[in-house]
Amino acid sequence: MALLKIKFNQKKRVKLAQGLWLMNWFSVFAGILVFSMGLFLKIELRKRSEVMDNSESHLVPNSLILMGILSCAFNGFAGKICYDSLDPAKFVKWKPLLKPYLALCCVFNMLIFFVALICFLMRGSLDSTLAHGLKNGMKFYRDTDTPGRCFMKKTIDMLQIEFKCCGNNGYKDWFEIQWISNRYLDFSSKEVKDRIKSNVDGRYLVDGVPFSCCNPSSPRPCIQYQVTNNSAHYSYDYQTEELNLWRRGCREALLSYYSGMMSSMGAVTLLVWLFEMSVMVGLRLLHTSLESITNPEDPECESEGWVLENSLKDTFKSALENLKKLGKFNQVQAGAEGAEGEEGGKTPAITTVS
Repeated sequence: MALLKIKFNQKKRVKLAQGLWLMNWFSVFAGILVFSMGLFLKIELRKRSEVMDNSESHLVPNSLILMGILSCAFNGFAGKICYDSLDPAKFVKWKPLLKPYLALCCVFNMLIFFVALICFLMRGSLDSTLAHGLKNGMKFYRDTDTPGRCFMKKTIDMLQIEFKCCGNNGYKDWFEIQWISNRYLDFSSKEVKDRIKSNVDGRYLVDGVPFSCCNPSSPRPCIQYQVTNNSAHYSYDYQTEELNLWRRGCREALLSYYSGMMSSMGAVTLLVWLFEMSVMVGLRLLHTSLESITNPEDPECESEGWVLENSLKDTFKSALENLKKLGKFNQVQAGAEGAEGEEGGKTPAITTVS
C-alpha cells in the first residue's frame, strides 16, 4: 500500500505546482537567512579569535554558510521544475532528472538536520576552546612591547568591559599570573624584589586585577589592588557581595553569549528543515501524479500521487534486500577473481617421452 496516496485532477495538479513554486522561492529566502546567520556568527567569532584556542568553533558558521548556498541552489532549481510542470511539453525534459534530484534532496535535508543539531551540541567544544584561549590571552596581557601580542591588553580589557566579566573563571585568575609588564616595575624597590623572590618562577604576582574588571555601577571607588587585604581599605570585606569587581568569569560570559546565539540559529535551522521537508514531499507528490497519468494526450484526466510506492515497512525491507544483494554480488566478484588467480598460478604438467 502506497504511503500518502492522493488522487489528483488537472486543477489540483496545477494548484500543487503553483504552491510548490511559491514555497521554493520562500525556501530561497530561507537559504539566504541561513547564509546570513552563518556569516554573522563567523564575524562575531573572528572578533574574539585571539581568546579562542582553535578553529573548531567555526564549524557551525561554515556549515550554516554552506547550507544556505545549497538551499538557494536546490530550491531555485526546484522552482524551475515546478514552473515547467504546468506545461506537459516542458515537463518531459525534467522527468529523467527528478528521481536523482529527489535523492539529493533527501541527503540535503539530512545535512540541514545535522547542522541544526550541531548548533545545539557545540557548547562543550566551545567551552574548552574559550577556557584555553582566555588562559593564554591573559598570559600575554603584559606583553605590550612584544610584536604580535601588543594588542592583547586592549583585547582583554575591551572584552571585560563589554561582557562585564573578569578573568577566565573569575577575578582571582589574575592573582596567578604576572599581568604587569616588567617595564613598569621598579626593581630597586624592596617590595618588588621580595615579591619576585617569594615566587618560584620569579614572577611579580599581586592580589590585584586590571582596571577593566571594575564595576562602574558600584558606589565605592574601584579597589583593584590589595583586593584580599581587608586592613588596607576602610570598611572593606572582600568576601562580601559589596566587592566592586565583576564576579563572573569571561569564559562563562562568552559561553552564554555564543551558546544563546547558536541555539537560536539552531531553532531557525530546524524550522527551515521542516519547511524543506514539506517542499520535498510536495515535489514527490507532483512527480508521481504527473508520471501516473494514464493518457498523456488528455491532460485533464485523473492521476494518483504518493510519497512512497509501498508502506514504510515494505520500503525498509526492500532497501535491506537490495543491500544484501549488493553485498552478495561483491562477494561473488571477489570469489571469481580469486579463482581466476589460482588457475593462472597453476603450471600445467609436461610429460616428456623418450
